[in-house]
Amino acid sequence: MDGLNVLPLAVTMMIGPQIMSAIIFVTAPRAVRVSLGFLLGVAVAATVGTAITWGLASAFDLGDPGDGGSSGKIIQYVLVALLAAAAIKNWVRRETIQPPKWLGTLMSADAKQALKVGLLVILLMPSDIIVMLTVGTNLAQTDADFVAALPFIAATVLVAALPLLSLLLFHRRAVAAMPHVRDWMDTHSWLINILVCVIFIVLILV
Repeated sequence: MDGLNVLPLAVTMMIGPQIMSAIIFVTAPRAVRVSLGFLLGVAVAATVGTAITWGLASAFDLGDPGDGGSSGKIIQYVLVALLAAAAIKNWVRRETIQPPKWLGTLMSADAKQALKVGLLVILLMPSDIIVMLTVGTNLAQTDADFVAALPFIAATVLVAALPLLSLLLFHRRAVAAMPHVRDWMDTHSWLINILVCVIFIVLILV
């Protein structure tokens, strides 16, 4: 995708409750089966969400991507403003922000429930919607086919699969480390949210 760095976008897609869900699933009973269900949900959601944003963006004339006053650029500037506001809100409320309560229910999830979680953490998360809007807008502005989005989708699934890959490759160490990673992310969710906003603002503006 012209002008977009695929891997940072994919990382931004998964930072937050998304990767926390993946970590919880690898510490749950039947970890491999449940994690595969989650990854399938992520893959389907990222594909469908990006396809929708690409289709919507392609329906409008967004102008030349090099034109700072084009519709596409204005959309990106609006997204930057929203992200900056979200980062400031997370900083102000950092003492009271808690991870979503539904994360605590994932330990007992089966593969079907994990699939649903994979779908919802991509399609309903504001940060992921913004990422997919940016990807769709970039594709439309450069007259690229949807095939050009496949590296982004593949990278997103790869990032989501890192906890499972760690479990398969480094089983004993991963089993010991994952709960500590999960607990750290629980207590620093505000910082993670701010990092997501800052990284994505940089990606849009650079």
